[in-house]
Amino acid sequence: MTEFPIEGQVLVLAAAKASVAPNALPELLSRVQADLGPRLDDYRREFECVAEDDERVTFLVPSDHWTTVGDRLGCNRRETDAVRRAHTEQLRRLGSRLGRRDEFETALEIREAVVVGV
Repeated sequence: MTEFPIEGQVLVLAAAKASVAPNALPELLSRVQADLGPRLDDYRREFECVAEDDERVTFLVPSDHWTTVGDRLGCNRRETDAVRRAHTEQLRRLGSRLGRRDEFETALEIREAVVVGV
């Protein structure tokens, strides 16, 4: 299992947009991965998987999902938003790579992205 499933360039972009210290984001993402990784089977049963490879599985989840995860992990609003941004940017990067960017952008209007490392 990976430390966290967010690519380096995506991490830099998300850190630049986030309201948290750039060096705090990797630790936050590691905490989130530690929480989500063991729940992967639950995610597979409950949510739409839009992509999967050897490193990560990407899901679309309800729009309040990151608030729930942030509350469970004791994250403040800015930390939760930073994690949300990182997962969203990873989905966008994946969409560009797969030629599905427009599809994913439309989905993000009503749902959120969750990327779980495998």
